[in-house]
Amino acid sequence: MVGAAYKGFLTGSWLSSCKHLSKMSQKKTTSRKYGWRWSAGGTKLLRAHLRANMQGSGSALPAADPALGMESRERYRNPTEVQMSQLVLPCHTNHRGELSIGQLLKWIDTTACLSAERHAGCPCVTASVDDIYFEHTISVGQVVNIKAKVNRAFNSSMEVGIQVSYEDLCSGKQWNVCKAYATFVAQGKATGKMKLKPLTPQTEEEKMEYSIAAERRRMRLAHTDTLKDLLTNSTMQTERENGDCNTVVPAEKTRVESVELVLPPHANHQGNTFGGQIMAWMENVATIAASRLCHAHPTLKTIEMFHFRGPSQVGDRLLLKAIVNNAFKNSMEVGVCVEAYRQEMEVSRRHINSAFMTFVVLDQEGQPSTLPMVKPEAGDGERRYREASARKKIRLDRKYIISCEQTKVPLSVPWDQSNKVYLSYNNVSALKTLVAKTNWVLATEIDKVRMYTLEEDQYLSFRIEMSLCIDATQAFFLLSDLRKRHEWDRYYASAELVQQVDEDDMIYHVLSQTVSQEKKSQDFVILASRRKPCDEGDPYVVAFRSVTLPTHPPNPEYTRGETMCSGFCIWQETAELTKVSYYNQAAPGYLAYVTTNIAGLSSDFYVTFKACERFLQKNKDEIVVGLQNL
Repeated sequence: MVGAAYKGFLTGSWLSSCKHLSKMSQKKTTSRKYGWRWSAGGTKLLRAHLRANMQGSGSALPAADPALGMESRERYRNPTEVQMSQLVLPCHTNHRGELSIGQLLKWIDTTACLSAERHAGCPCVTASVDDIYFEHTISVGQVVNIKAKVNRAFNSSMEVGIQVSYEDLCSGKQWNVCKAYATFVAQGKATGKMKLKPLTPQTEEEKMEYSIAAERRRMRLAHTDTLKDLLTNSTMQTERENGDCNTVVPAEKTRVESVELVLPPHANHQGNTFGGQIMAWMENVATIAASRLCHAHPTLKTIEMFHFRGPSQVGDRLLLKAIVNNAFKNSMEVGVCVEAYRQEMEVSRRHINSAFMTFVVLDQEGQPSTLPMVKPEAGDGERRYREASARKKIRLDRKYIISCEQTKVPLSVPWDQSNKVYLSYNNVSALKTLVAKTNWVLATEIDKVRMYTLEEDQYLSFRIEMSLCIDATQAFFLLSDLRKRHEWDRYYASAELVQQVDEDDMIYHVLSQTVSQEKKSQDFVILASRRKPCDEGDPYVVAFRSVTLPTHPPNPEYTRGETMCSGFCIWQETAELTKVSYYNQAAPGYLAYVTTNIAGLSSDFYVTFKACERFLQKNKDEIVVGLQNL
């Protein structure tokens, strides 16, 4: 964020014209989310220059924290971590000799519940489960390994992260099956909710999961509204994708109803039905419904995010209903609903849960087969048909943007109503991931303005920070408004607010003072996402990333730039002091510039940050009215 080096604040490319760039050993990578990757020679040279600069100033690079050493990491174990290993037996499998997904869901729920109860110290119940994508099937004789730990505790709920893998005992090889996040609620006396003790993350991974858990919670709460917005504001493509298939099956023929009596083996120590048991029963009826459409044995690939609306107990009857909502070319969505009642003569029933599962039919080569078309019923059937198309788009957007394979996400993702929540999540979580890193190295310090660098997996990032006499909320408001940026950043020409997405997300069209290699000024389309603290000790966050808008295509008068991951984190240290930190993942010209001009870099970031400080002090009293609206 600093002078010449800070040119990459929004762009990640403003220094690409540096003279010395061609002298450095460097290479691009397809890992676009993390920007540019540097060769070992380049990062070693950077390290040498930084060390020489620090030694020349009489300072020393901080020593490595022994607490973060390998031996220490091996000794440390999260106190909430629970592990389960199960040998897959024939009684656990389907007709193909593969582990039943229903059985796997029961093991997942049990492991996660034990982890939640280990932290809460009391019984817990499953409240919701995020999307689960199953990457592999598991065969008889293989071992399933499940690891669960609490990522973050809120008031009465907590997020539990679950990692599932399997191993072949003969070869010793292991494969990942899925990663899941479940929310559990602690149950106090008389089934009342109880307040949970806070969780203190220790390792870098725990800090990252702890920080991003707040974003996942926000996304869960917005899930229903996202579907409503897409159905209301977008023109859905409801035409059948598999129009080349002549077979049409009425949806009514795929309908399944099944009743289960909840017995003591199905319940926990409170008498409530295990969430995993309900999920297993749901998977069973969904598989039958899918089979009735394709007249084959389907494979479950995805379970969409769902919530448990209420508990059921021993003695309840659970009525499970399933129907194919829509069939696409190679996949189908099955909707499942669960209702509970106590006596056979009862008319009223309690809605326990609804879920949507995606199935495929694999041929002998393991490739998805073309499926018959579905003819929806009139009324509710047509509604479910349209909603299934909307959910498919949302599901693909969510997997594409939030997937663990984030390195495949391009820098500028097209923004629209269906993916706005997930782009915002990606924007903030990428910055929080960078903040959680522990191996930052102090490169230089001038008058209490500090610059740190981070070299990890051959990627280069910067952190610049200082402490100011200003309220954190005031700094948050001022730094999140890019229209004021030109008042303190000399590389910044102007910014136009082109779309107010919601209270926390804005899209700007930014013009830069910097000239590109094509001798043109640069422009950017930037999504700015801001977050207030979720709990005490959390920072205010302002994150930036590039997006594309059809209303603002590239203009031939400018060179369209892109920003990878950057933004501010703002902590209230004391009643008077606030720490402002700026983060930026490296752009192509950074390495050449830093290694040849560390002294100039130090001076530029100091001047820029001091200009920022003067701007904050000058304008802090002008936002009192805005603060009253928080």
